[in-house]
Amino acid sequence: MEFLLSGEVQLRVAGRPLDVGTPRQQMILAALAVDAGRPVPIETLIDRVWGDDPPEEARNVVYSHLSRIRRLLERVNELDGTTAGVLRKSAGYVLEIDPAAVDLHRFAQLVEAGNDIRAADADRAAALAEALLAWRGAPLAGIHGDWADRVRTTWHRRRLDAAVRWGELELRLGRPGAVIAAMPELAAEYPLAEPLEALLMRALHAAGRDAEAVDRYAAVRRRLADALGTDPGPELRTLHAALLRGELPSAPSAAPAAAPAQLPPDTPGFAGRESALRRLDEVRGEPSPAARIVVLSGTAGVGKTALAVHWAHSVAVEFPGGQLYVNLRGFDPTGSPVPPAEAVRGFLEALEVPGDRIPRALEAQVGLYRTLLANRRVLVVLDNARDAGQVRPLLPGAPGSVVLVTSRDQLTGLVTDGAQPIPVDLLDTAEARAMLRRRIGADRMAAEPAAADEIIGLCAHLPLALAVVAARAAIHPGFGLAALAGQLRDARGLDEFAAADEATDPRAVFSWSYLRLDPAAARLFRLFGLHPGPDVGTRAAASTAGLPTGRTRALLTELAHAHLIAEHAPGRYTLHDLLRAYAAELAGEEESPAERAAAVHRMLGHYAHSAYHADGFIDPRLEVPPTLTPLPEGAEPERIVDARQALAWFEAEHRVLLQAVHADAEFDARVWELAWSMQRFLTRRGHWHDESDVLTAALAAAHRLGDQRKQAFAHLHRGVTHGRFGRHAEAEDDLRLALTLYSASDDAVGQAYAHRQFAWLLDRRGAVADALSHSERALELFRAAEHQAGQATALNAVGWFHTLLGEHTSAIEYCQRALDLQTLLGDQDGAAQSWHSIGYAHNQLGEHSRAIACYEKALALMHHNGNRVIEARVLIDLANIRRNLGDVESARTGWQQAHDILAHLAHPEADEVRARLASVHSG
Repeated sequence: MEFLLSGEVQLRVAGRPLDVGTPRQQMILAALAVDAGRPVPIETLIDRVWGDDPPEEARNVVYSHLSRIRRLLERVNELDGTTAGVLRKSAGYVLEIDPAAVDLHRFAQLVEAGNDIRAADADRAAALAEALLAWRGAPLAGIHGDWADRVRTTWHRRRLDAAVRWGELELRLGRPGAVIAAMPELAAEYPLAEPLEALLMRALHAAGRDAEAVDRYAAVRRRLADALGTDPGPELRTLHAALLRGELPSAPSAAPAAAPAQLPPDTPGFAGRESALRRLDEVRGEPSPAARIVVLSGTAGVGKTALAVHWAHSVAVEFPGGQLYVNLRGFDPTGSPVPPAEAVRGFLEALEVPGDRIPRALEAQVGLYRTLLANRRVLVVLDNARDAGQVRPLLPGAPGSVVLVTSRDQLTGLVTDGAQPIPVDLLDTAEARAMLRRRIGADRMAAEPAAADEIIGLCAHLPLALAVVAARAAIHPGFGLAALAGQLRDARGLDEFAAADEATDPRAVFSWSYLRLDPAAARLFRLFGLHPGPDVGTRAAASTAGLPTGRTRALLTELAHAHLIAEHAPGRYTLHDLLRAYAAELAGEEESPAERAAAVHRMLGHYAHSAYHADGFIDPRLEVPPTLTPLPEGAEPERIVDARQALAWFEAEHRVLLQAVHADAEFDARVWELAWSMQRFLTRRGHWHDESDVLTAALAAAHRLGDQRKQAFAHLHRGVTHGRFGRHAEAEDDLRLALTLYSASDDAVGQAYAHRQFAWLLDRRGAVADALSHSERALELFRAAEHQAGQATALNAVGWFHTLLGEHTSAIEYCQRALDLQTLLGDQDGAAQSWHSIGYAHNQLGEHSRAIACYEKALALMHHNGNRVIEARVLIDLANIRRNLGDVESARTGWQQAHDILAHLAHPEADEVRARLASVHSG
């Protein structure tokens, strides 16, 4: 029996096709076959058949076709002796057949074999050749609809990737003739696929046919220009140049696509776990119609993360699409697991999706994430997961990738997703001995084997506990193992393992190591339990402890040597969940409430004053800066001297600051100050989801403080964030509240800024006259307050809205006054926007040479300040003018530059610019 999905949908028995029914029945059969062996919910079947507009009777129609498909398979079973069928399970309908009986699954298995870098090149090439020969045509031919189109697009891409890999292997094997024979036909099917052309050119060169290779380049250049209005990419251009010079490189010189590499460092001295590693290798090699999922489950500290990271490093080279990693903090002692939305956003950022391209809704974020991974082989490590619900949104949807999950829970809910469970137990005696031997040396183990075994028993065969003991033994090579075992015997255990024998409680290891610390280092370790995490910098740790930075650095070194903390990046420290819980427990026992509160005040003071100082290096503000609560004695801010350092500090502390704004109510004043200082960084970097969360926390703090100005600030900027996501009603509500509160506080500058943002929102909604009215009111208020930076931005806004209303001469007057003031104040970003407004007005008046000069000045300033999207838009405006003046070549250059910027940012306007480029060439 064969299910054929490439070409027309067919079901064959003994080489003979059977009638598979109407096109709709074929679609339902195909919708089951692409997920052969996996449940497909009825809702998914309906969506695949009808898309967003199913008829009311859709379910009944599907049920009717499923009945016919069951009868068809019964006939197949009679003819072929198979046991195929359609089963209804709780998660959906399952086509019960061997996936290898489906040609596309067989294609995927052969491609997997061709991608296996452990195999010989000849075997890999043969597997890929077999896959390519099995291709019968565009999948689901004759079936229409969005889902069928997506399937065709996905499998065409996989076919292209397979063809390129096959060609590269054939060239490596010295068989250019095979490539020369196959590539022209493929290139004709995919006329814009440059990798195919590059392979053919290299094959022609290898066969001594350089002239034909050069002709091939000329042909593809004409084809790309005709179809897209673009030149060949860097690989083809470099290849062509090398051919002309007689210096053809052996491999394309274009840089490989950037891939995330987020794995933490491998564990030094990793030992054992051979059966688990073998099972992981087996799962990786198993064919699957979707991403392969493995769940490593076991108790805290058993070494799940170490095993996952070690294996991930060993196979990373097999995942050229990159390695994604996130600690989901499912069992974090703070009780704050990472929400799926935050984890997905982090992955999208790692995949270089700009902040303004990340959708608002989790479902849309997950869809974008899975789309990006659809044609990539990626290893995804989801560490410390709480439950299946936290994991499921992070699973890729396409085959090729592997997901490795660690959790203290078995996550049985993921079984329906095809997850393979691998329990991680305590180390057996041989593995524990091997671990100790690697860390403290074979001679010491051989000298006191009984003491070593006692240490293993007292540590409950727990890798984390053994690591701490081994660190202590390694630091003090003169200590006998028997003495170390005796110290462990006298220590206490952690409540988390209260059910265990007291002598094998992991707290014994932690407390023993803790009690050996210098008193100052012990206090610093306790205070780590008060820090929100996920990590802490040296100066922040010093402020929390109220100690000089130099002294703190020495204490941190002592803690790191004792393996109670880890320096995961230069000057930044973190600690394991169990150790954080232990530190918090000690802080509660040994620090008074007043001492704990003072430490948190110093820590938050450090972050608030550092952020305030860093924010000062970002462009001038319109609002009057608040007066911060003074730094507590013993706290010290970061030393930041320029904008580069300011942005680097914000990047390093980003996640810490997001946690810090959720401090207890007694720290509300600091929470608001942190939000004020973070807001512009989050805006500039496009972290608008985070900005919304921070401003919501700031608003709650301001309400508890009863401070109307602070409430107004949070409403104002949260309104802007709502506007960026298109939530106009919510944006208007927040902006009106901000205006009301600023008025009640008699804050003219605040009112002016609220009116300015109202104008921005109304402009986005096309209400230009109303936007002008609000901008004029903002200008009046800024003038009354003698606020020059505000006056400048309001003058430019008034001018801009005048020109949108056709009053171009007035617009130029307003914008020129804005420009004069911005030049006086040194506001380069504001000046760039005013030059753009003036240029736009001159263009509307037909004064094209003046417009061009203004746009060029705006471009110079915007490029210097890194305002890339606005720079692209000015380039487009400038190119439009030049095209209208007949300078087509200059227009094409400008559009190409704008396209390159927007395409790099994955901005939706890139498609429009690409269309303009094509029209220029065709014209």
